[in-house]
Amino acid sequence: MSDFLIALLGWIGIYAPMALGGVGSVIGCSVAGQAAIGAMLDSESGYGRFAGVSAMPSSQVIFGIVVMFTLNRPITHEVAPGIFAVGLLSGLALLTCAIYQGQCSATAIHAFKNKPEIFGLSIVPAAVVEGFSVFIFIFALVISGGIPKV
Repeated sequence: MSDFLIALLGWIGIYAPMALGGVGSVIGCSVAGQAAIGAMLDSESGYGRFAGVSAMPSSQVIFGIVVMFTLNRPITHEVAPGIFAVGLLSGLALLTCAIYQGQCSATAIHAFKNKPEIFGLSIVPAAVVEGFSVFIFIFALVISGGIPKV
């Protein structure tokens, strides 16, 4: 395999967790934010809760940034496949979690708008998805720690 292709795969792996986590956070926050704006039009209170819940998917980009910094090292033939695999797969997983967390958050906002007393329970699904994001984050950090720093 050419040196250029090896370097390209390595750099994609380094950048992927942040880029894909960021795309997922944008989509998730957008979905939840649109629900929050709609709920604000129909409600007399709870605006802060709507805004807070709509920001929940933003954590995935933060996780992606940390994984990116953990993977950042010189790209060689030995480390490029590992960096590519960990970076791309953790990035795709963070992207997916952020999108679904945004959908869970939007549903929680709709539920709170109609029945405010269930707010705490309504955000549980979004919190569960956040838990999976944390697992992805931790496993990516552990695995990336095993990739040699040449």
